[in-house]
Amino acid sequence: MSTNILMPALSPTMEEGILSKWFVKEGDDVEPGDLLAEIETDKATMEFESIYEGSVTKLLVTEGTAGVKVNTPIAVIETDDVIADESPEVANESKTEEKTPEIKEAPKSVKSVSSPVVSGKRIFASPLARRLAKENGIPLENLSGSGHKGRIIKRDIEEFRRNQKEQPSPASLPQAPGIAPEAFTFEQVSKMYQDREFEVIELEGMRKTIATRLTQSKQTIPHYYLRREVEIDALLDLRKKVNTFLAEKGDKVSINDFVISAVAKALEIVPQANTVWAAGNVLQLKSCDVAVAVSIDDGLITPVIKDANKKSLAGISREMKDLAGRARQRKLLPTEYIGGTITVSNLGMFGIENFDAIINPPQASILAVGSGRKKPVVGPSDEIQIKNLMSLTLSVDHRIIDGALGAQLLGTIVDLLENPVSVLVNQ
Repeated sequence: MSTNILMPALSPTMEEGILSKWFVKEGDDVEPGDLLAEIETDKATMEFESIYEGSVTKLLVTEGTAGVKVNTPIAVIETDDVIADESPEVANESKTEEKTPEIKEAPKSVKSVSSPVVSGKRIFASPLARRLAKENGIPLENLSGSGHKGRIIKRDIEEFRRNQKEQPSPASLPQAPGIAPEAFTFEQVSKMYQDREFEVIELEGMRKTIATRLTQSKQTIPHYYLRREVEIDALLDLRKKVNTFLAEKGDKVSINDFVISAVAKALEIVPQANTVWAAGNVLQLKSCDVAVAVSIDDGLITPVIKDANKKSLAGISREMKDLAGRARQRKLLPTEYIGGTITVSNLGMFGIENFDAIINPPQASILAVGSGRKKPVVGPSDEIQIKNLMSLTLSVDHRIIDGALGAQLLGTIVDLLENPVSVLVNQ
């Protein structure tokens, strides 16, 4: 039986990708788990595995093809009517199922993804379904199996993902009404500059996605901005001492590591601001996950430091270096750059004193960090003192966080940075 291999959605936000490399050629035999292709998404470069056993009869898309839409056929495999879900390993599992009572859908209050037991009963799923669920962050207990005796199989995972894709989300909004058309067409703009020499550079991949998402963000999110300056003399002194201590271990922390830690602890102190927008609803998260803007070739990406409030400065520093390094190699997994309730964007290292950042939906806020500069400050006795000041601008979604709550969040961040020893508490 001939089976079409479709362009996969390797992340919840992926709409198209670049088929950068084939690992197989026509006539090759493949088994489940064999690498088929290397796919470049708007965020990362990932390898795509076969879930079928058979022979590759046709490659429909050539290497290097850009703009391949998700679910577009990219290859044809001749199979024997037996897909990976019916492998011998799964067949053995089916025999075990026959001796076990049928499992009803698990209660939604259970949130564990990896546990095979819910309320004392086992969740039956094929190995392939378990792997796909883990890769896509899908809780098995929330699925109803369509396989033998309610066993969860591959098509159940695919159906769940299709349903998710159909739901209104920030990723799908670029096609939704309400996004204003371009002010000028390409023909109009090129005519304006017809007497000047120019080169046309088409936006593709990440840069195209950034343009669409940021336009969507500014048009659909009611931004407002809160600004504070924070005295960082105590922070600079403490950082020097911390780095002297860490030097023996080969570690070193940056100002940005202090900011990430302070932001995470501020979310813990002000949990009402630890929220995201979800199509007319508000999700208030329990974990304090902070995204950090990282500049890479052709764009930027925001890897997420999860549970940053529970991690040491050195731990945040090591994780941030690892994530940033792999981000620049486009090797991040979707689970490493999706999520977070707030983003930290630091342009201070480029000499930018202050700026306003655009919120990264569905998050509710983004903190723009400027450079530290020596400035005169009026002291408690009206004397003039020279202090190191750093600007912070918090962009906030007014649908979720009103002015008073936003001010409380930014004030808490400032207090933590001006009293940096508090950042080290519980580390």
